[in-house]
Amino acid sequence: MLMSKGSIKTLGWLNKCQHHFYCPYWGWVDGGMSDWGRPRRPEVPRGRDPRAGGGRAPCRYVTSGPNGPARGEREREAAHAQWEGGGGGPGGSAPPAPAGVGGARGSARARPAEPQGWPAGLRNPSPPRCRSCSAAGSNMPFDLRRFDIYRKVPKDLTQPTYTGAIISVCCCLFILFLFLSELTGFIATEIVNELYVDDPDKDSGGKIDVSLNISLPNLHCDLVGLDIQDEMGRHEVGHIDNSMKIPLNNGDGCRFEGQFSINKVPGNFHVSTHSATAQPQNPDMTHVIHKLSFGDKLQVQNIHGAFNALGGADKRSSNPLASYDYILKIVPTVYEDKNGKQRYSYQYTVANKEYVAYSHTGRIIPAIWFRYDLSPITVKYTERRQPLYRFITTICAIIGGTFTVAGILDSCIFTASEAWKKIQLGKMQ
Repeated sequence: MLMSKGSIKTLGWLNKCQHHFYCPYWGWVDGGMSDWGRPRRPEVPRGRDPRAGGGRAPCRYVTSGPNGPARGEREREAAHAQWEGGGGGPGGSAPPAPAGVGGARGSARARPAEPQGWPAGLRNPSPPRCRSCSAAGSNMPFDLRRFDIYRKVPKDLTQPTYTGAIISVCCCLFILFLFLSELTGFIATEIVNELYVDDPDKDSGGKIDVSLNISLPNLHCDLVGLDIQDEMGRHEVGHIDNSMKIPLNNGDGCRFEGQFSINKVPGNFHVSTHSATAQPQNPDMTHVIHKLSFGDKLQVQNIHGAFNALGGADKRSSNPLASYDYILKIVPTVYEDKNGKQRYSYQYTVANKEYVAYSHTGRIIPAIWFRYDLSPITVKYTERRQPLYRFITTICAIIGGTFTVAGILDSCIFTASEAWKKIQLGKMQ
């Protein structure tokens, strides 16, 4: 019995190979498809065709694919049962057994023997190796599309909605806003600060550079001097190195500018008249501090530290006979730029008091005192740029998270609208 190509495909018999068929009488034989796509009859060995007696062999077209042998066994058993039960072949008549295979010629009840050439009792021999299939399998190109996990849905199977369009536009605008924000942060330089206990500038020789600029509008320059002393035994009166005095108010006032070094131990430096050859009776110590800084000068816009905490202090309206104490707590500071270059500076906090000092001999000559002590805590500022991998990770999180939330929101709105339509139509109770 011949079957059309569509019937064979429907029954699943053309699975992998179209070059071999299984016959319950002759086992695996060559067949296949003709050039125009229709199945050919199996080429049964000549002289052993059971159709010679007028009947038709109950052959079934079974492929030699993975399921071929098992399906062939079931077909063979069904064919044998139909043959022995008197039903004959598919045409309804029992064909006679082939000569030499078993039983007398024309015996309708005789069970066909196994095909010659196969071992006795082996009902389902393995199919012969198909050269055509082997050649086709070896030359078959590798299809990369099988690894595609993003399978495409045809456009005809999707349904656009106004709600989805609005959510999509809002989603894109939101993603654009977040992307520009992250891009600005990625381009800009980030300054990270940290605290640790250490002496950052070990190559300074235990010295700190100080820059002082102060004006005394009511004290003559000949009377102004700078004194330095600390706990290491240093006591210097009238320091004049790297200092300059500028007269003010037609010589009645003085502006003192100086740069000097102090030891990294508690101590003080003060502006007074102690170095003058003749002490005035009532020196006026009212003043304006323009600048007091320690270490290197840092001009960084993103750092708002107290590098010149006393800059702009104005005491011109204070008691002219009073003394002034500025108590400073100096904090070492390190600034490291993007290239790894370090600059050492110092911040400081300040507390002050104003008083008139007396002793058992009378009123003490007033002065402007700067008493300092060093903090063991070091502040470090480091310039950094955001790594590229972090920027990419953030962008992926923004895009993926926004689309996911927008998809959930759109799905909820669409489901609710569909349910409402069904309720209005009376399809949902």
